Amino acid sequence: MTDPDSIRISDADREAAARRLHDALGEGRITLVELEERLDAVYAARTAAELRPPLSDLPGGLPPSVTAAAGAPVDPAERVHLRTGAGTVKRTGDWQVPAALRLTTSMGTIHLDLSEVRRLPPRIDVEVSTGMGEIVLVLPEGGSAEVDGVRGSWGEVKTKVPAAPGGTGPHLVVHGKVGMGSLTVRASRKGWWKAVLG
Repeated sequence: MTDPDSIRISDADREAAARRLHDALGEGRITLVELEERLDAVYAARTAAELRPPLSDLPGGLPPSVTAAAGAPVDPAERVHLRTGAGTVKRTGDWQVPAALRLTTSMGTIHLDLSEVRRLPPRIDVEVSTGMGEIVLVLPEGGSAEVDGVRGSWGEVKTKVPAAPGGTGPHLVVHGKVGMGSLTVRASRKGWWKAVLG
């Protein structure tokens, strides 16, 4: 198994760490001099191990996008849980998308549209659990999703996006179980209409 600390980090990971440091300055946890020193270390970092020291004494530690890499466990406290029994949970427009989600539905629908979100984590860990419910994930152009970690019995798992990252959009790593319900991951239809209508 790959050592999570040896994983190469992305520019988005560095920016997430820099935002955390700026927040720490605003909270009075570090001084301006410390901010400058730590930012130098963050922007010079190439791996998760090198990104860890500037954040080690601050709440939260590494950005969730780094901890989710290479199958590293996501801190349960950082996973946002959206659930419904027989109702509907829907997110559209520009909403705050966390780097780790847990989606649970018994007989209802969870519909998450990421296509209009302006700031998305580069990698999003999604844990799903359905009874007879439905989960729909709509990705922006260039998005991808790996769904091999989803177990199904009577349910259906459909994906209409690339499985491997490589586009300009976010990469979802989806795992969990689909009972008698369904999971659908697809691209936004807005881009398709724009292409047709010009």
